[in-house]
Amino acid sequence: MVDSEPGWCGRDLGLVLGQQRAGGSDCLADGGGVGAGEPGDHVLGEGQALVDEGDRDVGGEIERGAGAGAGGFTAWPAALLVEPGFRPPPAYDVLPPPGGDIAAFVVAPGQAKPPSVTIPFSGYEWRVRDGSNSRGGRNLYTPSNVWTDAGGAMHLGIKKTDNDWVCSEVSLTRSLGYGTYRFVVRDISKLEPSQVFSLLTWDYAGGEQGNREMDIEITRWGDPSNNNAQYVVQPYNVAANVVHFTAPEGTLTHAFRWEPGRISFRTFRGLADHFPVVAEHVFTSGVPVPGIESVRMNHYVFRTGLPVERSESEVMVERFEYLP
Repeated sequence: MVDSEPGWCGRDLGLVLGQQRAGGSDCLADGGGVGAGEPGDHVLGEGQALVDEGDRDVGGEIERGAGAGAGGFTAWPAALLVEPGFRPPPAYDVLPPPGGDIAAFVVAPGQAKPPSVTIPFSGYEWRVRDGSNSRGGRNLYTPSNVWTDAGGAMHLGIKKTDNDWVCSEVSLTRSLGYGTYRFVVRDISKLEPSQVFSLLTWDYAGGEQGNREMDIEITRWGDPSNNNAQYVVQPYNVAANVVHFTAPEGTLTHAFRWEPGRISFRTFRGLADHFPVVAEHVFTSGVPVPGIESVRMNHYVFRTGLPVERSESEVMVERFEYLP
């Protein structure tokens, strides 16, 4: 019941939740937040629309925006107050005025700036982490540890600030799903045992599938006697989900091919497939299906291993490629 406005008393009204479209970058912030941009004139939903009709909830599929790299949009929360029995369309091209089944609407403007810093690399837009994360223990991250050079390579650093290590991470602003992912990485064979460089997919909403996490990790996990690299399909505590190998010196290409029920990892020297293969493995168990995962690259400290002794560390990724 709504009785705060004249003429609404005694009427059962439902609430439709969606998003107002705004120009700008992608509509999904890290962790499921909503981006912001300049005001637009479109209403779109993100994920599910919810119509609360008295005792009944009616879910309706609503179009979700793609990332900025795919010509996406940002979105502001929008709500429509509607008559019982109202069914929202998949998307509104124009913000509907009050009248008919729509008693009123309201839009809550979002932030004046995007919630995260982004950086272009290899033809894609990447979101740069700013804050803390529990991966490897509590680590702090700053955008100042991420940059691209004149040749287009991305640099990810670990630096000491205020007597503690500060790390770096970037995540693609769009989901790519099945396909081949390739990363060309300069020599990282000399990382300290507790320094980690990881190439992975991650879906904050995919907990039932191990967060759709699949990893290529370069680290010794704090023990100098360990191999310095591994392929992983989460959860890592299943022995068959982890394969260790040794990553040699020099430029390496790390790749994985994600297909239904199968993921094939491969690492080879240099830039081309015909160069000598360092390691490869195929997983056919526990392979997730696509969701809203994003590709990520991070460089951080494994806090339970040996202390990191050098003043800083830097990883250079020459390029990233994706093939459907």
